[in-house]
Amino acid sequence: MRADRVFAYGATAGLIGDRILGDPRRGHPVAAFGRAAAAVERSLWRDDRARGLLHTLVCAGGAAAVGALGARAVRSRPAAARIALTAAATWAVVGGTSLGREARAIGGALAAGDIEVARERLPHLCGRDPQALDGQQMARAVVESVAENTSDAVVGALVWGAVAGVPGLLAFRAVNTLDAMVGHRSPRYLRYGWASARLDDLAGWPGARLTAAAAVLAGPDRRGAVRAWRADAAAHPSPNAGPVEASFAGALGVRLGGTLAYGGRIEHRAVLNGGAGRPVRVADIERAVRLSRQVTWLTLGACVAARTLVARVRGGRA
Repeated sequence: MRADRVFAYGATAGLIGDRILGDPRRGHPVAAFGRAAAAVERSLWRDDRARGLLHTLVCAGGAAAVGALGARAVRSRPAAARIALTAAATWAVVGGTSLGREARAIGGALAAGDIEVARERLPHLCGRDPQALDGQQMARAVVESVAENTSDAVVGALVWGAVAGVPGLLAFRAVNTLDAMVGHRSPRYLRYGWASARLDDLAGWPGARLTAAAAVLAGPDRRGAVRAWRADAAAHPSPNAGPVEASFAGALGVRLGGTLAYGGRIEHRAVLNGGAGRPVRVADIERAVRLSRQVTWLTLGACVAARTLVARVRGGRA
């Protein structure tokens, strides 16, 4: 069976597995990678970029190598084994179902007026300081996190899976996880995490644009999504979160961005879709989750179609 078909069947099965099972409560492969990366950090950490670059190469390269060894091990086996490996890798690296569950749990608490429960659950989804947020601000934070993590936890992985198979799936999630661990601008990681942050920006670039484009196609306000993407994406401090959050804001007809609090640090970001959007409501959390799922399946279709087209062009030239 051709590699493009293996990817199509395997990635579809992996997404269905994520939809049915979600993330395991114990023994998640990404959590195991995180523990390994933390151990590498304890051995390598120095306040300089060179050590941080080595940390990134060891951890991301190790994940890619594991994927390459797995792919090699099933290369001569029946197609079912290669599909199963792709499905398992896809399920392990995507997190769309858990993203939706956490967002809905916070939305449910906010709808019930239980602000404290919502504050307890918010750190499961994003790094905001929940004590500094009221109900409306938490709803906005959830919608922003759903948008950004649709790209980081689902679309980006599928893009690199289409490009490089199982090694691409594992390497992308490794890079994304490293950015979350050491890529933020704290005193400890300003230099050490530089390489991880820049590699995450590079690896996430195509997935972020595909996420934004899919949000335009799937969202209830296509013109609004395009307008917000074009007008406001560049004002966001992240080159990848900007297009994603702006397109979601325009598609949903809401305002995102503004003042944020991270661990006692206050950031004043540009407002996305400020001219046409309204403040986020609790009900918009469900709308964002539905849009995220639609974006996921559109992305799968686009990745499968692109990989199939490339395979046919190469076959025609052979």
